[in-house]
Amino acid sequence: MKKLSLLLAATAIATGCCNQETHTGVDNPTDPNGLPHISDFPTGEPNDGYAEYFSGRSWLAPLTTDPRLNVLISNVTFELGCRNNWHRHTGGQILIAVGGAGYYQERGKDAVRMEPGDLIEIAPDVEHWHGAAPDSWFSHLAIACNPQNNVNTWLEAVTDEDYERAVGK
Repeated sequence: MKKLSLLLAATAIATGCCNQETHTGVDNPTDPNGLPHISDFPTGEPNDGYAEYFSGRSWLAPLTTDPRLNVLISNVTFELGCRNNWHRHTGGQILIAVGGAGYYQERGKDAVRMEPGDLIEIAPDVEHWHGAAPDSWFSHLAIACNPQNNVNTWLEAVTDEDYERAVGK
């Protein structure tokens, strides 16, 4: 996990944002969708297409639109305690936390708390899950590596017991 202050500063300048505080979403203004504003990236639409792979509600905002760039970046927002199932990507994935607090866990390892500026590099075919802390909304940029051949395989749900153990509840 690496702090990306320089990258986030460049992103902030490029997008006109400058708020790097961690937000729970409880006392913050809402975004245009009526959701807590926890990052300066758009929240997007309800993540209905993948709802069966999430323990709660999530939202998805694709950020890149030019296919010539050959990179897929999306902002994923999770409500408090929401996490996705165990899964893996054949091409790998990069996560950059941009709002709130969340967790990432590789199978067989301890969970890692993520806060704005944290970066997780996930090698191809590593089984993992990620999602919000129990007491905070969470937003991260998800970058699909090697998108020309990156296939996502969804696995079993993270049980409530495993989630609570992972986040120290």
